[in-house]
Amino acid sequence: MARRNLNDLLSFVTIAREGSFTRAAALLGVTQSALSQAINGLEARLQIRLLTRTTRSVSPTAAGERLLNAIGHRFDEIEAELDELTELRDKPAGTVRITCGDHVLRTTLLPRLAPLLQGYPDIKIEFDVNYGFRDIVADRFDAGVRLGDTIDRDMIAVPIGPQLRMAVTASPGYFAAHPKPRSPRDLMNHNCINMRMQSGGGLYIWDFQRRGRQLNVRVDGQLVFNTSPNIVDAALAGLGVAWLPEEEFAPHLEDGRLVRVLDDWCAPFSGYYLYYPSRRQPSPAFSLVVDALRYSEPDSSRGRPGIAPGKAGSGRKTSAQ
Repeated sequence: MARRNLNDLLSFVTIAREGSFTRAAALLGVTQSALSQAINGLEARLQIRLLTRTTRSVSPTAAGERLLNAIGHRFDEIEAELDELTELRDKPAGTVRITCGDHVLRTTLLPRLAPLLQGYPDIKIEFDVNYGFRDIVADRFDAGVRLGDTIDRDMIAVPIGPQLRMAVTASPGYFAAHPKPRSPRDLMNHNCINMRMQSGGGLYIWDFQRRGRQLNVRVDGQLVFNTSPNIVDAALAGLGVAWLPEEEFAPHLEDGRLVRVLDDWCAPFSGYYLYYPSRRQPSPAFSLVVDALRYSEPDSSRGRPGIAPGKAGSGRKTSAQ
């Protein structure tokens, strides 16, 4: 195919992946009308329809799917090769895309990466705040952030923080009106603030462990959220009992706005990890990001994250991204 048509092919790949002319136009920095003309011209030259357009979505036809599978990865390879060429520059450059949750972004990623960005002005980082389990390969992210026991084994996982513990908290006002739970089972008599899973759609089961004994509790309450900051706000407002990684409650526990209970039932578990495909060839910019985020335990004894005994399917996935 003539060289002049490569831009049209890139336009097609971007639209097919994004499922939207609007998003594709924003990524490519062109107008929607220009994209529409490019696709119309490409389909006219090939004499076959590549995209099915509706008022709500855009999806590839059978021919479009075949073309996307054949050439999409080649554009990715070109981008990767261009990133690797920055090794020949005085300073690395390029864009690193990371999907993560908003709490770990505020408390870990931004503080650690700020010095890197100041020292390397040609490096750009794009963050996707998302609580679902994104497919970083299909969605073309360089890396993601999850809790250690939720990462697939075919991924490289780099620790970016220490072990974590869950915490059960409520406001002093709530506990003034309700007896403090002495056992996880007592939570079934409380107004608990639930979180709905982004992936499966169900509610998280609160799991606890003490001296080798595990208890999984299905709690109930008036409120359900799909993001942790809203759960913290609801607990502060005295609307129920909340269950999240303790670091999300930390400042409010310190100033007494929240009270912690069942502390002896909350065992440590693997903390946050940056993960990326094992077959990925890191660019200089990505390698610098990994090095800036890498966390070493004081005893350096922990290895690859694993699922702790009795922790499969844990509700700790609430803050995995």
